[in-house]
Amino acid sequence: MGDHGHELWFGAGLTPKASGADRLIRQAVAAEEMGLDLLGVQDHPYQPSFLDMWTLLPALAARTSRIRLFPDVVNLPLRPPAVLARAAASLDVISGGRLELGLGAGFFWDGIAAMGGPRHTPGAAVEALAEAIAVLRALWTPGDPVVLDGEHYALDGARPGPFPPHPIGVWVGAYKRRMLELTGRLADGWVPSLGYAAPAELAGLTKIVDAAAEEAGRDPGDVRRVYNIAGRFSSIGTAAFLDGPPAQWAEQLAGLTLSHGFSVFVLSADDEHTMRTFAAEVAPAVREAVGRERATPAAGPEPAVTLGKIGPLDEASRPRLPKRDLAALTPAQRANGRRLVQIHDHLRRELAQIRDALEQVAAGQGEAAALRSLINELTMRQNYWTLGSFCASYCRILTAHHGIEDAHMFPALTAAEGSLAPVVARLEREHEIVAEILTGLDAALVIMIEDPSHLGAVRDQVDLLSDVLLSHLAYEEEELVEPLSRLDLEI
Repeated sequence: MGDHGHELWFGAGLTPKASGADRLIRQAVAAEEMGLDLLGVQDHPYQPSFLDMWTLLPALAARTSRIRLFPDVVNLPLRPPAVLARAAASLDVISGGRLELGLGAGFFWDGIAAMGGPRHTPGAAVEALAEAIAVLRALWTPGDPVVLDGEHYALDGARPGPFPPHPIGVWVGAYKRRMLELTGRLADGWVPSLGYAAPAELAGLTKIVDAAAEEAGRDPGDVRRVYNIAGRFSSIGTAAFLDGPPAQWAEQLAGLTLSHGFSVFVLSADDEHTMRTFAAEVAPAVREAVGRERATPAAGPEPAVTLGKIGPLDEASRPRLPKRDLAALTPAQRANGRRLVQIHDHLRRELAQIRDALEQVAAGQGEAAALRSLINELTMRQNYWTLGSFCASYCRILTAHHGIEDAHMFPALTAAEGSLAPVVARLEREHEIVAEILTGLDAALVIMIEDPSHLGAVRDQVDLLSDVLLSHLAYEEEELVEPLSRLDLEI
């Protein structure tokens, strides 16, 4: 537990009442103008007095330009994940990369059944959610048609696409142990609500998420913490949570960030005055309090790898295994290994695109902002933004090649041939290093957009990315092409 260092986001939670459609649009526009970061919209398809969330969100996207959009949370039993994947990616494209996806396993089962949905047992609901996450990520990942054989959801040659322009965060609403453990293993975010998880309960729930993440080989900080809140502003403080002046709210929310790692707070408020007070007084005060704590030097040694201090990979320390002759394998077997090389070649071409765009900026023929947009849209950006076994290194999700490797290919390889474990562990660590370099490159680009004299720092970061990425891809091919082919494992 403790602060995970994520950027703080503050959002408005909207109740999608059909009788207040115009008000919802006004609230969304006002929230963006106030500087809020997120719009959360409930999803209750069985509720006849509510607008359909998936119809409302594009309308909100069309009237805004910056604020993020967040289904809070999707009712999975009534939203088949293959179709949901297409819908979410489409909205991310339309909105310019502003979608984060909340997922719920299902709650009001009578309402779900009335709409023709399944009535899952608690165990089946957890299993279905895990399968749905696999479907989503598979269809957001460039590659061959996807075959997944699940108990609840299956794909039989579905082609991936469209591809989100940014890694969509998969944030799971969870309270019970099995759902919390799933969140720690697979999700990019955890979304409890104040009405179901009081502040005093968060420590115990957080421990379950963190333990599951660690058991899966993830950093607990890879799971972003999102808290749906409600409260009352008053001039006199009380002992209750979020019942008092803005300063009291700020102190309590900052405490949740520093103690339990919560970094996204979505306020359910249907009146503009409450939302404006939250945006103008609470959010800045929380950011200031948390920033003050984060600026205090921590005791202990500096981490071995920190942003801006990453050097070339230590190639000499890489584990290497004996290789067998590929010529002895069938053409079909060799095709599995070649598929990895083809994916890597795509990443190499994208690296060349970055270099070309950088030189255009240097020659005065391109804009730094356009270069940053290009990098954020690259498959490589999605590949490396988040790492590990379905983990999120900052606040976003794992969507492409390395995510599939870490979550599917790597476990399959080590299960089939245990001697590969040291190689796989090294590759996973190198994934994390590439992710940090990409984050550093983006930070350098942000500075250069404001001050073009910082072009040299961007070039240095691109050079570092090139050195590390090309070395990593070559090592991965050297060690994995042969076993992927021989063991007849699909990527």
